[in-house]
Amino acid sequence: MTADQTPDLLDNDPVFQLKGGMLTVTVIEVLRLDAGRFAKQLSEKVEQAPNFFNDTPLVISLEKLDAHMNISTLAGLLQICRNRGLQPVALRGNENFRPLAQQSNLVLMPPARGREKPLESPTEAPVEAKAAELPASSGPARIITQPIRSGQQVYAPGGDLVVLAPVSAGSELLADGNIHVYGPLRGRALAGVRGNTDARIFCQSLEAELVSIAGQYKVAEDLRKQCWKQAAHVSLEGDSLKIAPL
Repeated sequence: MTADQTPDLLDNDPVFQLKGGMLTVTVIEVLRLDAGRFAKQLSEKVEQAPNFFNDTPLVISLEKLDAHMNISTLAGLLQICRNRGLQPVALRGNENFRPLAQQSNLVLMPPARGREKPLESPTEAPVEAKAAELPASSGPARIITQPIRSGQQVYAPGGDLVVLAPVSAGSELLADGNIHVYGPLRGRALAGVRGNTDARIFCQSLEAELVSIAGQYKVAEDLRKQCWKQAAHVSLEGDSLKIAPL
């Protein structure tokens, strides 16, 4: 300590900064209580993309649950999730679930906002027409001209993300609006991350580990069944992703 440094000055010297961040969180909506089927179906999902689910933060939504949840049942579900590599961090639901969250050392998140209405007649118009009907983004598009490397995360807040280069496996694209990739898409692409169900994903070659719109997603095993390594367009129809050739 120098002569002009007092203990009070040192105490006021900041040792951390608070910053906002954009993180990928998986949500499991529990519809009914059946621990055996829950474990089996979750295992099947994890086996499709083990690297994606390993150490993934998890929110367990109880909003659509058709039965009473008690602490012992919840503890069993949490253990099933942890045994498969997922890391529960929060419950989502109304205030009635706060005691459960507190007893489980989890955060209670408020119920999700109401979803926007499904796209109308999505199969009746060609892809080109649907693309022209996309709503204007509230913010400017973010344009990336360099390749996106493994481990990189690129986020376009309030608007579209346009990538004029290849996207490598292990990278992540996020946008509040649409995502356009003018090259191979091999990483993860998450459009409409703040709940915009009208968001779309366009790419010249669909080779993604995961694509998601407004929280609904498909992993590579599902994607390989249609338009794999082809120019593709991803949209949200109700609660399901639709993939169509460009």
